[in-house]
Amino acid sequence: MVQIAIERGLRNLSQYQPGTRLDSWLFKVVKNAWIDEVRSRQRRDRIFAPAEDGDHVGDDAAGAMDQRRQLAEVEAVMLELPEDQRLAIALICVEGLSYTEASEVLDVPVGTLSSRLTRGRETLMARLGGRA
Repeated sequence: MVQIAIERGLRNLSQYQPGTRLDSWLFKVVKNAWIDEVRSRQRRDRIFAPAEDGDHVGDDAAGAMDQRRQLAEVEAVMLELPEDQRLAIALICVEGLSYTEASEVLDVPVGTLSSRLTRGRETLMARLGGRA
């Protein structure tokens, strides 16, 4: 603040009226510099986000794009599966049904559902390169 006040005082020395108190004039310069600084900080805080917010800019977009690509791959492979395997995977892995609930929905024994699920998962893993 002192440096700013001295710079402003020297720049505006022509505004000083001889015969008046120099310390009072300089105090006004310091006070006005302080007010300007406070206002500037308030504007900066309103306009700009904290610096930490910029640390991960773009991270989510890259990750989200990769996730969408992977999801599209999984969907494409799922569509290639036989319907019975696709339904078993959808009910168990996607919808979260228990084996018993899924077997009732599909009207098949739990063992049949289990083997369809196993074959479907193995096919997915093989076609996706072990990423599923």
